Amino acid sequence: MSIYTGRGDDGETDLRDMTRVSKASPRIEAYGTVDELNALIGTIRPSGYDDIDDCLQMVQNHLHIIQAEFATPEPDEDDPEIRPDHIDTIETWIDDFDEELEPLTSFILPTGSDAGARLHHARAVCRRAERRSVALAETEQINNDAVQYLNRLSDGLFTFARVVNARDGEPEDAPQY
Repeated sequence: MSIYTGRGDDGETDLRDMTRVSKASPRIEAYGTVDELNALIGTIRPSGYDDIDDCLQMVQNHLHIIQAEFATPEPDEDDPEIRPDHIDTIETWIDDFDEELEPLTSFILPTGSDAGARLHHARAVCRRAERRSVALAETEQINNDAVQYLNRLSDGLFTFARVVNARDGEPEDAPQY
C-alpha cells in the first residue's frame, strides 16, 4: 500500500465513512488539532518519570479515540468513544499529583525543564484543540464528553508540567506586570 494516494491534492479528504470534505472544514480542523496534540505528547515521552509517562500513554490512546470520533459524522454503537470515566481518570490524576505541589498563589510562566516546558506547550495546544471541538459542536453533532475531556486534559497537562518541574527542582516564575 502506498503512503500517498493523490486523493487530497484537490484540497479535500475522506472522513471515516468515506465522505469527502474540505481540508479546511471544522471537522478536519478539530481532529487535526487533536492529532497535533497527540504528536506533541509523543515528544514528551519519556518524561523521566514513569508515573507521568503512564498517564501520557493513556492520554495518547484517548486522543486517538477522539480523532476517530471527530472523523466519524454518524458513529455506530460499537465505535470507540470517550466516556465520563475517561474524564474521571484525569480528575483523579490531577487530584493525586496536586498533593505533591505547593498551592498556586499566582499565574505562572510556562517554562521549566525540557519535559515541563513541553507539557506547558501541550497544554496550550490542548486548549486550541478544545476551541476547535467547540467550533465543530456549534455546527455538527459530536460527543460532548470529548469536548469536556479536552477541557479537563488541559488542566491535567498543566498539573503534569508543574509536577515534572517540581521534581526537577525548577522554580515556578510568576509573570511581572
